Amino acid sequence: MSVGSLPRRLRVAGLACAAAALLSGCISASAGPSGQYASPIGDAPVTANPTPYSAALYCMADYARRYSLPSPRIAVGRISDYTGTVSADGGRQVTGGASLMANTALAKAGAHIVERYDTSVSELELRYANNRLIGDEGPGGPGDTQYRRILAGQVPGSDFYIVGGITEVNYNIRSGGFDLAGGQATSQTPLSAAFAGKAYVMNIAIDLRLVQTTTMEVVDVVSYQKQIIGREISAGVFDFLNGNVFDISAGEGGLEPVQLAVRALIERATVEFMANLYGAPGPEICLNAGPDPLGGTVGPTGGYYPAYPNTDTNNGATRADPSRWHDSRDSAVRGRY
Repeated sequence: MSVGSLPRRLRVAGLACAAAALLSGCISASAGPSGQYASPIGDAPVTANPTPYSAALYCMADYARRYSLPSPRIAVGRISDYTGTVSADGGRQVTGGASLMANTALAKAGAHIVERYDTSVSELELRYANNRLIGDEGPGGPGDTQYRRILAGQVPGSDFYIVGGITEVNYNIRSGGFDLAGGQATSQTPLSAAFAGKAYVMNIAIDLRLVQTTTMEVVDVVSYQKQIIGREISAGVFDFLNGNVFDISAGEGGLEPVQLAVRALIERATVEFMANLYGAPGPEICLNAGPDPLGGTVGPTGGYYPAYPNTDTNNGATRADPSRWHDSRDSAVRGRY
């Protein structure tokens, strides 16, 4: 071993030890004052999750409000994944929550929704009430407990319901890319560089139908597909400098969210269903649309029935504010606890 190489190896060993010590300082074997070993990273707030068709749903709700159009009662049944696709880690490739997305889309459109997708709690309480096991406060106050009565016709029925499924997932409809590399062949310290890029396209499709509940007649059918694109870009440099080897590379890639594409498909289908039920002439209804001056209950997050007359300060628009209720973004909450 040469004398000159020893200090260099000692420096490398010292740098490795310093890096190990730095990493060990990030995670401690003893819990801190907060009771945690480490604090989670990231501070992105909760935001609304709209699609390019969400605005059309708000227009539909505004159109019904302006012209006092009553919404039929609509239920959502099973909108299942019929593609059978499985991801590499063994989970679902496509969301199983399409029915929940349809409920949210109907709420954005101002529809009158009745629950039929998950009735487990209602059915259980109905069974308890039938056996006189559930008590409600009577007119005499907390001490006046009376068993809950079951009245004929107390559950409103649905006029229509939506069912269907996710029927297609087609991978690699088209793909392409390039790979470019070059370098100096005669230099004593050759510099080499490489660039590469790839792009690929897939699609996903749904088939939904609107059924009249009382007659079981299918009154509306829609079938849509949406293409999804993914891409990868990378670059690298390789060089010798003063007897040292340097290999630097970087890359970036992204895939359009598949589950968000499903939500967009559901919302587009819901727009068409509600336009038919409301008798909307077309997208021109959005030309005169505007926010409810009293504070509407429909917004990017869905819709609700107000429990109190406070829609001027708590409404569909305020629910979509990413800073609202956040302990480091909302001055009304910051530093209170």
